Amino acid sequence: MTSPLRDLVAAVVLLNAVIGLVTYVTLLERKFAARMQSRIGPYRVGPHGLLQPIADALKLMMKEDVVPARSDRWVYNLAPLAFLLPCLLIFATIPFAPGLGLADLNIGVLFFLAVSALEIVGLFMGGWGSNNKYALLSAMRGVNQIISYELPFIFAALVPVVLSGTLRLGGIVEAQRGLWFAAWPVVGQAAFLAYLVAMIAAENRAPFDILEAESELVAGFRVEYSGMKFALIQLGEYAHVLATSYLGALLFLGGWLGPGPAWLGAVWFTGKALVVFLLVTWVRWSFVRIRVDQILAISWKLLLPATLALLLATAGWVAYRGGAGVA
Repeated sequence: MTSPLRDLVAAVVLLNAVIGLVTYVTLLERKFAARMQSRIGPYRVGPHGLLQPIADALKLMMKEDVVPARSDRWVYNLAPLAFLLPCLLIFATIPFAPGLGLADLNIGVLFFLAVSALEIVGLFMGGWGSNNKYALLSAMRGVNQIISYELPFIFAALVPVVLSGTLRLGGIVEAQRGLWFAAWPVVGQAAFLAYLVAMIAAENRAPFDILEAESELVAGFRVEYSGMKFALIQLGEYAHVLATSYLGALLFLGGWLGPGPAWLGAVWFTGKALVVFLLVTWVRWSFVRIRVDQILAISWKLLLPATLALLLATAGWVAYRGGAGVA
């Protein structure tokens, strides 16, 4: 098999695996939230509700695609794809185990952070193209919030980069063989906590879900979408949350490192990513929504200076100890 054909097959396999995983991550969240609230959750479709995501997908495919009469049709129709593609593209640079991944770039962290931020383009296109005041207000809130939390998110993600001395994701994992960065005293623990907070806010999840405040904006920027367009937006949203969970597990929890044979690496990595995802889900279903001014104040007045100071302290510590990767 030629190299381009092999890469194409690998990309198709990865894409389908990601879509399947994201589909069942939605079921995991619904089951997890139900247990937290003493409910059963999806249960009737298939054994213990295991076929519920498939039923939901079929239902959305059969629903009518309604396009608002006064919408900007080109922008409106392209918005779901513009939102989804960056959320799926970032999986291309995630190494799930040594040699298992499409590409382990030398600038993997930089590529991940740059491409993942492109979701705001699709988000704003959806709000603008819908020609709906609630959707537009939600999109403006979303762009404001995401941009505000991108900086502390990047600063927190750069702490493991400074500690390991590389932007390559595989190299960051190998640098944690002795001790995960999340277990490093003060520096690693604070960076991991800041990463989780910035991740929750950047993903617009409660208590930072002000762009989808049902009491004010109905369904937010996606309010005019139905059928498969709505499904693509939801798929992109959950794919982005899962990808940042994978990145958090890779940067702070040792990625595929774990006991047992090497072929278990991808299993360990996915398990750690799901732990990060469930932490975010636990916060989402435990706290109430806060105001816009409080959300921005946490970012600009607290998280941004704290993560910047943390990054500078990490750089100073590495320089003092004689270079990156020195314990």
